[in-house]
Amino acid sequence: MFYYAKDGVTVVSMLDDRRANKFGEFPVKIRVTYQRTRKYYTTGKSLSVADWDRLPDTKVRVLMSVRRNIENSFNIIRDLVEDLTSNADFSFEELNVRLGRGTSGSVNDAFLAKIDRLKSEEHIGNMKMYETIRKGILRFAGDNVAFGSITIDWLKRYERFLLNEGKSRTTVGMHFRTLRAIVNEARKNGVIKEKNYPFGKGRFEIQEGEGRKLALTLEQIGKIYRFECDSIVTERYRDYWMFLYFCNGINVADFVQLKYRDIVGDEICFVRQKTKYTVKKQKEIRVPILPQMQRIIDRWGNQPAPDNYLFPILTPEDKDPEQIFLKRNFFTRELNKRIKVVSQALGLGNISTYTARHSFATVLKRSGANIAYISESLGHNDLKTTESYLASFEKEERQKNAMLLTRFDSL
Repeated sequence: MFYYAKDGVTVVSMLDDRRANKFGEFPVKIRVTYQRTRKYYTTGKSLSVADWDRLPDTKVRVLMSVRRNIENSFNIIRDLVEDLTSNADFSFEELNVRLGRGTSGSVNDAFLAKIDRLKSEEHIGNMKMYETIRKGILRFAGDNVAFGSITIDWLKRYERFLLNEGKSRTTVGMHFRTLRAIVNEARKNGVIKEKNYPFGKGRFEIQEGEGRKLALTLEQIGKIYRFECDSIVTERYRDYWMFLYFCNGINVADFVQLKYRDIVGDEICFVRQKTKYTVKKQKEIRVPILPQMQRIIDRWGNQPAPDNYLFPILTPEDKDPEQIFLKRNFFTRELNKRIKVVSQALGLGNISTYTARHSFATVLKRSGANIAYISESLGHNDLKTTESYLASFEKEERQKNAMLLTRFDSL
């Protein structure tokens, strides 16, 4: 479907039909051929032969998304091949290093490759996070840190370095979870042997931050919904927050991208931005449009048209991923600022966009909803993720219920 050739190197997307998975699908790969040697690079996508055959001209939304993902993977490799051949420097070893898979690549090389991939996939938020973590490692140890240097002792010294810079425990945890993701890739590709892997129990354990997720009760959410705002701007942002809650706790990244064409019948259908490039099978989330949601759309939404955004946060002219990221961040800050005014006036403490998602999940859980339904509604890939997600809230609920046992003190 996608093809490129230069100076004896060819790059082509192909369906590897040698072995099907349990769904009868085959992995889609990018094949690079040079001097009669072939190397295969996964795209993370799998398709049936029938879907592969109709992929070039498909108008099916899920398959169009898969096609974009494959094209993104192809473009990453094509651009690297083009750069290497232009400098007469092509080799599979060098290509693997650029992709973060080489045995001689540094940690910095792997970060740069990951950042390139995230940028091509338009995951600008994650891209900037990886850039931040890479700069932290540069400050601590320079740009030529070998994977073999990442030992338990090295990690402990890096932890002290970050804490001495004034980083919070939560921020330090974010640094180490991101670095661990890079190291995990290196382990998967055979760069690091299992015996030298530095993370985990009995090795270097990443400490959790002190921040906690806040979930509201149904009664508290009702107070927010009925709150008399002192300005039309605050009222609009309050309604946006309520829409996040009603819409399966939708993330802001997905909310700002909703278009009228995502309304199918009496439901909103969308694929999460967070996972559309990272999972093999796209999971479409379907949300029944409640009367309260329709009133918010009618009052604050754009004019109905298939290609119009549901709400006036992005415009059709917003094509650049970084521009979209900046607009989304500005909107999130403004929404958090306005909903904080409402929550403090109601004595609910500081809440944010995340509270809407957490509250959606816990309200359903405490109302007896099946965890499989909650997992599907949140767009999680497995029940374990959902169980872990809900665990902190359930602990909070247990602690609150345990306090009921001591109420005899007030009798």
